[in-house]
Order: sequence, then C-alpha cells, then structure tokens
Amino acid sequence: MRISVSSDMDEPVARLLVAELRERGHEVRAHGALRAGADPQWAVCSEAAAREVAEGAAEQAVVCCWTGTGASIAANKVPGVRAALCADAATAEGARRWNDANVLALSLRLTSEPLLKEILDAWFAAAPSDDEEDRRNVAHVEALDARPR
Repeated sequence: MRISVSSDMDEPVARLLVAELRERGHEVRAHGALRAGADPQWAVCSEAAAREVAEGAAEQAVVCCWTGTGASIAANKVPGVRAALCADAATAEGARRWNDANVLALSLRLTSEPLLKEILDAWFAAAPSDDEEDRRNVAHVEALDARPR
C-alpha cells in the first residue's frame, strides 16, 4: 500500500514510523521534515500528505506533529479526508471501523515505540464497518465536503 507520511519535526518516533511502515511492506511517500527540502510546517506537510490520499496518489496517510492536533485539523480540511487523532490502539481500530478514517494522526510527544506498533497493528487490522448506520454517518461526512462553503 502507498502511504503518505508527514511530520513537522524530525523526531525519533517519526523516523521509526517510516521504518515500521516500510518493514510492513508499504511504500512510503515522505513529507515535511522527513523529506529534504520540503516545507516542515505542520499545516503544509499535513495537507500535502492528506491531498495525496484525496487525489488517489496514496491509499492512506499518517500525519504527525507535536500533539497531533494541528496535523489532524490540517488534514481534515482536505475534501475526502477523514483524519483521526489516535493515542491508543482502541481509538485507531474504532476510527477505521466506524469512521472509515483514511488518515491517521499521531502525537510525536505521546507516541512511544511500543504504542506506535500497537496503533499501527489496530489501524491495519480493522476494516470499515458494513453496518448501515455506520455507512450513513460516513456518507453524511462525505456530503459535507460537497457543500459550498
């Protein structure tokens, strides 16, 4: 799977994220502080990674900043993106299942190596729900992207 990854800082957990994704067999498209010469501002690099998902250049993305909040806000401004800030595996699993999230947002401050692996395990093991109510909610969120601002 092609996964866009962004981070506003070249932190050990961001480098570990890239290595872990590659070890799991994914093609990583790096943005921000993870790519030489790229703009590392959280708003800019998170948008770039999210835009690749919305445009089909990547199937999913992982966006990171110190708290994860700014990265998730910026990613969610891109139509077609459903970014979820996940600090634990249960939240990651739920975000994929009930919200059909296509972008994972992580905190560089709070995410340890063991926690990162647990979150990624849960994220990739979960599939979007086929439950009618869950699908209606996701469809409603998708319709919000189509509304004029």
